[in-house]
Amino acid sequence: VTTFQMPEDFASILDKQRIGPATEKLIESDFPAQSFQPKVQVAFKVLPGQCPRRVEIERRRRLYLSFDIAQLLASKGIDSNQLMPRHYDLDNMPTIAERADPIFPIYLALKIFDNKEYDCRTPEEWISLGLEPGSHDRKPVPGKALLPTDDVLGHEDPKSRKLIYNWIDVGVLDYDKKTELYLVHKTDENGLVRDEAGRPILNGGMTPEG
Repeated sequence: VTTFQMPEDFASILDKQRIGPATEKLIESDFPAQSFQPKVQVAFKVLPGQCPRRVEIERRRRLYLSFDIAQLLASKGIDSNQLMPRHYDLDNMPTIAERADPIFPIYLALKIFDNKEYDCRTPEEWISLGLEPGSHDRKPVPGKALLPTDDVLGHEDPKSRKLIYNWIDVGVLDYDKKTELYLVHKTDENGLVRDEAGRPILNGGMTPEG
């Protein structure tokens, strides 16, 4: 039996054994991990040589995260700030000679063009992504919403001409089946969905007190 001898350059040996950063997500998030996973039509067990299901899910997740709806619309010449209807300024209406398009702008509600045939999930399925296995609390689901940058004026007069609308990261809290509208909450500077007291918003914002 011999005594273990500690190498003199033990620190340099540890440095050589580092294999890089871990893949574990260390950033705090109020969104469940499964809410970022795309829906794929791949069998759970595949033949040798075929792409495994979890690899296909990770590839599509990274692909979808690389897309930006504001940039995609801008590449087609669409100004997102013009998608929301505004009040007409009757005192400063441009004449026909000043502009080629009609005096009164043509606006049709987006609901008219809504097509759900290509949706991969129903609204109820999207909301259910906030349920983690073994938990009774439903967390928000990440999303993007076209919202005004001024929250106060946006609630008082959503059609004000002073408002600027941008695509903002939100947490989807709930869905109303009658009105077909989603309840969303803006994320803070850290990407968290918290209430005024700094607590995570769970179960669509419904508290035990109602």
